[in-house]
Amino acid sequence: MTTTTTAPMLEARHLVKTFNAVRALDDLSITIAAGEVTAIVGDNGAGKSTLVRCLTGVHSPDDGEILFKGEPAKLSSPEDARSFGVETVYQELGLVEDLTVWQNLYLNRELTKPIPLLGILDRKGMIDKSSEILERLDVNVPSVRTTVRRMSGGQRQSIAIARAVTWGESLVIMDEPTAALGVRETAAVERLIHSLRDQGVTVLLISHDLDQVMRVSDTVVALRRGRAVAHRAVGDVNGDQLVGLITGTISGDD
Repeated sequence: MTTTTTAPMLEARHLVKTFNAVRALDDLSITIAAGEVTAIVGDNGAGKSTLVRCLTGVHSPDDGEILFKGEPAKLSSPEDARSFGVETVYQELGLVEDLTVWQNLYLNRELTKPIPLLGILDRKGMIDKSSEILERLDVNVPSVRTTVRRMSGGQRQSIAIARAVTWGESLVIMDEPTAALGVRETAAVERLIHSLRDQGVTVLLISHDLDQVMRVSDTVVALRRGRAVAHRAVGDVNGDQLVGLITGTISGDD
């Protein structure tokens, strides 16, 4: 009997990254399963931001390798990461406030009409597709023709996530997606994360909010001093244990 196994969406193997005398990543390895929400937790200086920058092509690791769907990937720039279907939602969002929702969704990826040499923008196509995207993700905004400036913080975050999901064919990375949001807006973004998982989207969540991690994640990886010290299914760990893994009062896997 022949069995087949599906390669993880992403693997980082033995990553090392140093900045002068600081070893930001120290033989760090993680695995991100396809179609799941994987959370990365750790104290300040644990290596979370450096890891994200390596996975998105901002930094190149000094050693180690990154694989997407089992294939080695050399990421020398954010464009390289996007070519592998990786999109990132940062705290700053990167939305243009004076543009409409649909213009932000298609910013730098505008659709044109199939008329040779003219390059005429397909405004109707982008508007219609934007409405379909937000409806599929259950993102509640007044209209895709509304400017982002008029949106709430939660709506803006949802738009940024929707844009990432639209173009992130492999992996959507969310860096503290609810850090600046209130309770109701945070709940809306968490519902969106659940919806993404239900639709098979692979999400890497960076969060200081351990309660949130327990609510929305399938797997949690604890970083400490540049190393991944524990990989746990969320159902096999509680909040106190996560704190112990982060602080070192619980030893972890390494």
